[in-house]
Formats: sequence, C-alpha cells, structure tokens
Amino acid sequence: MNLEKVIFGFFIVLALTLNFGFFIGEIDNPTHHHVYELFAVIVVNLIATILKFGDRTQIGAVLLATSLVADLQLIAAAGVWTYVVNINGMPMTPDVMASIVSLSGGALLANIISVVLLVLETIMLLR
Repeated sequence: MNLEKVIFGFFIVLALTLNFGFFIGEIDNPTHHHVYELFAVIVVNLIATILKFGDRTQIGAVLLATSLVADLQLIAAAGVWTYVVNINGMPMTPDVMASIVSLSGGALLANIISVVLLVLETIMLLR
C-alpha cells in the first residue's frame, strides 16, 4: 500500500464530504451553514490542491484544474461572507446566504468530478 496515495485520496474525499456538509440544508437559512465549516472546507481543499501539484499525468492536470476551480469558488464564497458581515457590517440575509451556498455548490460539483476521476484512474491502474 502506498501511503502517499492514501493521503492523497483521503484529502480529496475529505474535501468532498466537508463541502457536502456545508452545502446541505436550506439554501437561504444561515443557521444551516456555519462559517467554521466553510473555513474547514477551504483549508482541506487547499491541502488537496497542493497534493495534486506533484502528479504529472493528464488526469493529474484535470484533477488539479478541478481543485483550482473548487478553491476559487470557495474563496469567493468566503469573500462574500467576509465582505457582507465584517466589512459592510450587515447581518447575514437569506439572499446573501443563497449566493454563498450556490458558490459552494459549484465547488461541490468540482470536488465530485475530482473523486470520480480518482476512482477512474484507480480502476485504469488495476487493469
């Protein structure tokens, strides 16, 4: 068993599951989406992105691209949250929360693609 591949797969799947945990719930209800969960999703996604830099294959390039997309959308979601609540000083509204959750939904889709590609690559290696 290759420990590097285990850690790589762990962070990719953890990024997906944390993102799903943040995304699930009523889209416009701020009590269903916690800021610390979004922070954890961003940190784990960034770690997964860093781990993808070492892969020099074509699938590795696509994995890196999906991870960068997820990072961009999650950082944008955190930026919206930070701007509205901390810079503008406004309370979290359902409209703003819907925008944040929508951005995390795009990141969730990118993470799903990453996990599917990881599984396909594993299946191809077994043949």
